[in-house]
Amino acid sequence: MTRHLKLIIALIITGTIAAFVLLVVIPERLAKNSYEAAKTLGEDFRKAFQFTPEVRVENTVVLNQQTGVLELAVLSQNFQHNYGYTNTWIGSTKKINISGSFIAKVGFDLNEKFSITLQDKTAVVSLPEPQLLSIESQGDIAYRDENGLWNWVSMEDRTAATNAFIADAKAYAQQADFIKDSRVRAEEQIRKALAPHADEVVFEYRVVIPKLQ
Repeated sequence: MTRHLKLIIALIITGTIAAFVLLVVIPERLAKNSYEAAKTLGEDFRKAFQFTPEVRVENTVVLNQQTGVLELAVLSQNFQHNYGYTNTWIGSTKKINISGSFIAKVGFDLNEKFSITLQDKTAVVSLPEPQLLSIESQGDIAYRDENGLWNWVSMEDRTAATNAFIADAKAYAQQADFIKDSRVRAEEQIRKALAPHADEVVFEYRVVIPKLQ
């Protein structure tokens, strides 16, 4: 075998090894490192929020979204509400003034997709807009009745007034700052959970149909 041929063979072997390292070994190691990083991120997120989002590294899904709950409440807000119910019959008006306190729970519907994509040192968080999940009466509803001359308050009036009172409380909670406040709080908590994994966090919100109509 000539010296020239030996050199060619050596170059071929060297090139084959280099190609194997570049195309097989390095991608496998990167994939393993990416999976471990995503797994750690998912575990940190689960500890903070009791569910695991979908985690992507660049364009590859490494972890799927996993949750044992249907919603994530990030804000519970107490509020007092008042409502006036009136009914007029043949010129006689009766009134029911109602007051009571509620707890509004605001957060995310986890039936919607919640994902985190890692791009270098940036985490892109894609999530639904927060929404009013529920309001709950604190059981302190108080009534003040005002009967008309011949149009008196009945139990049917109380029932109709109570339903209107609760509907009005829901409408108030939808328009209050609760949703905006929950968004600020959620971003603070998410940034804290992602701090060990990314230098920058970008939020991308999707509009969804509110759970409470």
